[in-house]
Amino acid sequence: MNRVALVTGAGRGIGAATVRTLARAGWFVLAVDSCRDDPALPYSMSTHRMLREVAEESGERVAACIADVRDTSELAGAVAEAERLWGGLDAAVAVAGVIAGGVPQWELRPDLERTVIDIDLLGVMNLARASIPAMLRRPEPRAGRFVAVASAAAVDGLPRLAAYCAAKAGVAGLTRALAVELGSTGITANCVSPGSTDTPLLQESARLYGLAAGREFADHQVIGRLIRPDEVAAAIAFLVDSESAAITGAMLPVDGGMTL
Repeated sequence: MNRVALVTGAGRGIGAATVRTLARAGWFVLAVDSCRDDPALPYSMSTHRMLREVAEESGERVAACIADVRDTSELAGAVAEAERLWGGLDAAVAVAGVIAGGVPQWELRPDLERTVIDIDLLGVMNLARASIPAMLRRPEPRAGRFVAVASAAAVDGLPRLAAYCAAKAGVAGLTRALAVELGSTGITANCVSPGSTDTPLLQESARLYGLAAGREFADHQVIGRLIRPDEVAAAIAFLVDSESAAITGAMLPVDGGMTL
């Protein structure tokens, strides 16, 4: 039986690295991204060209799909496409995320706050709503996997990033609740918690803090460097593997010691 995964935020960064890692491991992957900028955010999102290149570089096991995690009907369509192409769904990986802040919470524009919560938390909930019924349609014994990307911000209070911290803490709580609700179905729910990872989102974080470059965040990690997207992808690949069946409700730090 084909092992089929759906990955959101697949156009670049951790999402793109996850698509490549899973494809190399033999998964069929639907690479999903909205591929459009958000008018509330001052930086650019992935493009259709980026998403298409990720799919093409990863080989015939990967297909690209445009869908916004805020739109439940678009996500339902993406899940249906994965089932149509490869006969089912075995893993859903919620990577799509944005960041905004740079001021105390009470001064952040409400539209920016809503955008962060809508994508970083509700987007994960929307993916669970769309993907878990598909994974439950797999015959027993199942080995379904729901994995979300949280953040070191889920456990550390980061100044001037209150909405982001709240959303990522919500992701951690959501995965714990899903783990209990899924129980003995054969489907697990976990999240990974990256530290400062070399992605466009980190560059925007640097801008919000008035730093010259994202590499300055390396000083906060005991390994003394930024994390690579493929290192986070490797942790995700571990959690979706059939050998991780006894791990559920966990938050796996991939933070270079940032939260020690």
